[in-house]
Amino acid sequence: MTGLTTEHAPAQVISHARAVRQARNAAVVAVLAVVVFVVFCVSLSLGDFKIPVVDVVKTLFGGGDKATEFIVNRLRLPRALTAVLVGAALGLSGAIFQSIARNPLASPDIIGVTYGASAFAVFAIITLGLTGIAVSGMAIVGALLTAITMYLLAWRRGVSSYRLILVGIGIGAIATSLTSYLLTKARVEIAQQALIWLTGSLNGRDWTHVRSVLITLVVLTPVMALLVHRLRILQLGDETASGLGLRVERSRLGLIVVAVLLAAVATAAAGPIGFVAFVAPPIARWLTRSPGPAMVASALIGALVVALSDLIAQHALGETQLPVGVVTGLVGAPYLMFLLARTNRIGSGG
Repeated sequence: MTGLTTEHAPAQVISHARAVRQARNAAVVAVLAVVVFVVFCVSLSLGDFKIPVVDVVKTLFGGGDKATEFIVNRLRLPRALTAVLVGAALGLSGAIFQSIARNPLASPDIIGVTYGASAFAVFAIITLGLTGIAVSGMAIVGALLTAITMYLLAWRRGVSSYRLILVGIGIGAIATSLTSYLLTKARVEIAQQALIWLTGSLNGRDWTHVRSVLITLVVLTPVMALLVHRLRILQLGDETASGLGLRVERSRLGLIVVAVLLAAVATAAAGPIGFVAFVAPPIARWLTRSPGPAMVASALIGALVVALSDLIAQHALGETQLPVGVVTGLVGAPYLMFLLARTNRIGSGG
């Protein structure tokens, strides 16, 4: 009897640790969801015509008067929803990229995916004279072509994380140079229009942008649910994953396609909002103490970062409104510098 107890002790310890981790994840996700909803309601309450948060909540659930319903649901809701959905998409994309590469530097805005989308969007605005949804379409095409080029150039009988990151940074530099060249050749008024898009902004976002990001999330969420266990196996290393029967390159390619689509649609909806995909996954892992990708928490952190940054961008400077990308840059750039300094100090890849 004593031997049986001793034999089952490790299994009980593992089971207990897993239950504690699941409970912690559930608590973190629940708290984050509440915080996101609070920030979301506050953003709907502020503006030229201030509305109490309680009335905002009533209106969202169909209990407001006609004036409040018009201001909240018609004027402010599309922008606030776009912020939350774009942030969630960027958070998920960053979590997938960083988990595939096993490196915190591997986010779509660091390895060139969003730079490629920006270059194609600026090309569409300046050279082709496109506007609106056509520019968004070109941004998606640019992100996909950038990712395909990055993957093919990084391929050497497989794709290593360092090679993927270095190739991505190089492609991002090329895309940035092309964007700068196009801006120098454009007329001043057209260049200003392109610059507004390049900073990442939620001004003027409507239900078209909400629908595009929402549909993408609805379609890709089941795909992510099917692939997330492969992502955890990939984190063990290619040899171990292959030994466990996983088709490594096929799984990696499928995950990259999902991550690129998420980043591309988010960028098409709001421009390249920098550092959200970069900071959301590590914060989520720190909060949940998760050794693997904390997908739901990453999405909620991304939504919170963009929603809170847009709230600050709209109201922190009185009547002067900043693009949301400026605020996220102020948060993300110091973290990038810290991460690079830490990486250099310990002499590792991250």
